[in-house]
Amino acid sequence: MSNKSSPNRDAAAAAPRAPSDQRLVPAVERAVLLLDALAAAGRALPLADLARGLALPKSSVHGLLATLVALGLARRDADGQFALGLKPLQWADAFASQSGLLRAFDAHSGAFPALQTETVMLAVLEGADVTYLSCRQGSRALAVNFRVGGRFPAACTSSGKAMLASLSDERVRELLGKLPMPRLTRRSVSTVPALLRQLQSARAQGYAIDDEETAEGMQCFGAPIYGARQSEAAAAVAVSVIKAGLTARRRDEIVRAITGLARELSGALGGAAPPPVGPTAR
Repeated sequence: MSNKSSPNRDAAAAAPRAPSDQRLVPAVERAVLLLDALAAAGRALPLADLARGLALPKSSVHGLLATLVALGLARRDADGQFALGLKPLQWADAFASQSGLLRAFDAHSGAFPALQTETVMLAVLEGADVTYLSCRQGSRALAVNFRVGGRFPAACTSSGKAMLASLSDERVRELLGKLPMPRLTRRSVSTVPALLRQLQSARAQGYAIDDEETAEGMQCFGAPIYGARQSEAAAAVAVSVIKAGLTARRRDEIVRAITGLARELSGALGGAAPPPVGPTAR
C-alpha cells in the first residue's frame, strides 16, 4: 500500500508552496509552484486544473507551461494535458552525483548485516515534512512505498522525529505552527506537547521511533546525521520493519545498526553523532 490521499484532493492544490517573500522573483516562483504541482499529481493534468489549483489565471499558466515545455521541463500529451518533462531527471542525476551525503549513503547502507533485509531510507527535513533523498528497498513488503522525492509529515516518521529532536522545543513549535497535527494513522501523535515528550526521549536514546504512526503494523527507527560543526541534524536515516514478530533481540540489532549507520554518515560529512546506544527500552 502506498501513501494515499483522498481521490477528490486536487493535485495542484496539494503541491508544496514556497513561503511568501517579497525578494522572490514572481515569475520564477510561479514556475516552480507549477512544476511542484506537476510532480505532486502523479498523472497528466489539464490546464484548467493547474490554473484552479494554483489560483492563477489560465492565460498566465498557459504562458508558463509553453515555456516549460519548450525547455524540456514539462511535456504536453496528445490529449493536451501536461506532465513533467525529462529535464528534471537530468537534474536529479546531477544532484546525486554532487551530493556527498548520497554517495556516503550508497556506500555505507549495505554494510550492516542487521539491515540487509530491511528497507532503509535517507531523509532531510523541509519545514514540517521529511523528503526522502534515497531508499534501499528491503526484501520484505511494507505498508508504505518509500520513494525518492516522497514527503511525509515529520511528526509521524522516525526520521522526521530524529531530526526534530536536534532542534529546540521552541523551534519545533515554530515549524509545526498552530495548525492541527497531521495524522496518518490513529496512533500518530496528536498534540505538540505529546510530540515534545517523544523528542525528549529521542534525545536521550539517540534515536526516534515511529510505532505504527505512518502505517499500521509497521515500526520504524530513525537516527540523526550531523554535518561538520552543526548542532542541528543535516539529515536522518531510518529503517522500517513489520512489527508483528519483532523480538526484543531483533529490535536491539536493528537499533544498533541504524544508529551505527548514522554515525558512519556523520563521520563521512565531518560531523559527530551521539555515542552508540545500549539495549532499547521496552
